[in-house]
Amino acid sequence: MGAQICFLVDTLPPEEAWTLFKKTAGVCDSVMEENPEVRSIAIQVVEQCEGLPIAIVTIAKALKDKTLQAVSVWKNVLEQLRNCAMGKKVYSCLDWSYTHLKGDEAKSLLLLCGMLGGGVISFDLLLKFCIGLDCFDHKESVEQARNKLLELVEILDPSRLLLDSHEYRQNFDDDPSFLSVDSENKFVKMHDVVYDVAREIASKKPRSFVVKEDVGLEEWSKTDESKSCTFICLHCKVVHNQLPQGLVCLKLQFFLLRNNNPFLNIPDTFFQGMKKLRVLDLSRMHFTTLPLSLDSLANLRTLSIDWCNNLVDIAIIGKLTKLEVLSLEGSAIQHLPNEMVQLTNLRLLDLNDCRKLEVIPRNILSSLSRLECLFMSHTFIKWAIDGESNTNACLSEINHLSHLTTLYITISDAKLLSKDILFENLTRYVILIGYWLGSRRTDKTLKLNKVDRSLHLGDGMSKLLEKSQELEFQELSGTNYVLYPSNGKSFLELKHLLVTNSPEIQYIIYSMNQPYQQHGVFPLLESLVLRSLDNLQQVWHGPIPIGSFSNLKTLEVYSSPKLRYLFLLSIARDLSQLENMIIDDCKAMLQIISCERELGYEYGGTNLELFPNLRTLKLQRLLELINFSSGLEATSSTFLSTNARPEDSLFSNK
Repeated sequence: MGAQICFLVDTLPPEEAWTLFKKTAGVCDSVMEENPEVRSIAIQVVEQCEGLPIAIVTIAKALKDKTLQAVSVWKNVLEQLRNCAMGKKVYSCLDWSYTHLKGDEAKSLLLLCGMLGGGVISFDLLLKFCIGLDCFDHKESVEQARNKLLELVEILDPSRLLLDSHEYRQNFDDDPSFLSVDSENKFVKMHDVVYDVAREIASKKPRSFVVKEDVGLEEWSKTDESKSCTFICLHCKVVHNQLPQGLVCLKLQFFLLRNNNPFLNIPDTFFQGMKKLRVLDLSRMHFTTLPLSLDSLANLRTLSIDWCNNLVDIAIIGKLTKLEVLSLEGSAIQHLPNEMVQLTNLRLLDLNDCRKLEVIPRNILSSLSRLECLFMSHTFIKWAIDGESNTNACLSEINHLSHLTTLYITISDAKLLSKDILFENLTRYVILIGYWLGSRRTDKTLKLNKVDRSLHLGDGMSKLLEKSQELEFQELSGTNYVLYPSNGKSFLELKHLLVTNSPEIQYIIYSMNQPYQQHGVFPLLESLVLRSLDNLQQVWHGPIPIGSFSNLKTLEVYSSPKLRYLFLLSIARDLSQLENMIIDDCKAMLQIISCERELGYEYGGTNLELFPNLRTLKLQRLLELINFSSGLEATSSTFLSTNARPEDSLFSNK
């Protein structure tokens, strides 16, 4: 399987095997004692697994939701394992688990992953394929299809055919995984054993799944198998430079070409015998133009031509009028063709990492009236400004996409933004303005660099700010504050906030001149990082609702020379989840926490133990620091690293 180092995994002794089975199946000894017949069968099932962890976990997970009163189910498992030949136990366990999956959709997904091969599979690629194959009973939107795909993950997870990859990484030794999905839903990873079993199961299905090499392909195309197969994954080797003139596969719905040969040629007639094809993946091919026979694929729904480094001309796609998904990620295309205006059924367009793309003719994007997902990260930057004679597309064309819910886009300069741009229907977005590269931690990320708030942020962008989960501001100007919680619904989803290099900023949060809110704001905020804010005076200026910042775990403040204190006690008392605090190079800071009475405010009660979950407190270069806060206890578990003035008592009551 291509492993560089092989490790011997020993079988489990009987007691450990029994313990693993009970733990995975979610049953305890007392429950088993109440069902002696099932207990006896379960012990025999574990014995038949021969101490193999992968077999034990698979069967236990599949039986987890089976009632202990359903003795027949347990007997059926035991009988199947007994009839299995030696050395086939793992296959039998996986096959039984597959057979007892609820619903055909989960089974089809597993077989599709098996056909795509072991290793890592892009979750987004799976989604594109599933949309093209209409796997989800005509789901009305891409978002619904995505949610359905995640639901199938949940169905497969209890059978140990899909796992969270965090669990896969942390618990591999005692809990082997088969098909894992990472926590951000970016990738699917299939275990080699599951891959082999899925391939074998798929080969026996009436809707034949075929994985072929190009050796003998022309002869195979004359067989009955070629005429009945619906899914083909074709692996092309370096020794062959030419595919046959065509394949006659009248029932074919899915064709994936895997190519390691930079000289491989696809004849222009190759796809003429695939009239029912719905999904075509020609990624990483080295052609400059698409084969002419693509125009015969009138039923095509998904076309993936990702990472085609020589691709120049794609005008032929204008004839694929039923196309719903077009993926060009990472390809070398420089010019989107005018023929794309005919793709009025397109729902997903992926142009991520098309770094040579320089021309998007005006009105192409706005003509894609059904578009729901637009991916344009690290790609086209030559947007025209409204009113200019430039023939390139304007960002305002996005306003015409009334179905758009997902937008990943990189905008080189805030001046390109139109104040009337709406973004009102977006539920998933990563928008980088003034950045070229940038990571993201959430599905609602907005990062602004060199933005003048008074000039560039209209109502649409302001509303987007208030519903974001991750916000980043760099060199923000045209304002003396960052956020203004205008009502009780503002910033309810915000998890991460970073503000840096913005000398005009005096306040991070400004709540003056607004009604006092009864409930805390920023309820989900986990991290607050402030850097190089030369004129920052207060983190929060104005009325502070009780319970604000209640989920904050990380707080870091660097190089803010005018900040005299970090929080008032009324905020600090709610920071019960705070784990890490770093304050560095704040030369004017006198106290970390200031009591209201010292600033002329009224606040009752100072006998508090703050930050019960604090793990790390690091204070550096705080030249004027007198104490942490007067009249407060500090948790004894706090780790403190400080070079503040040593002659003063940091905690005044110590």
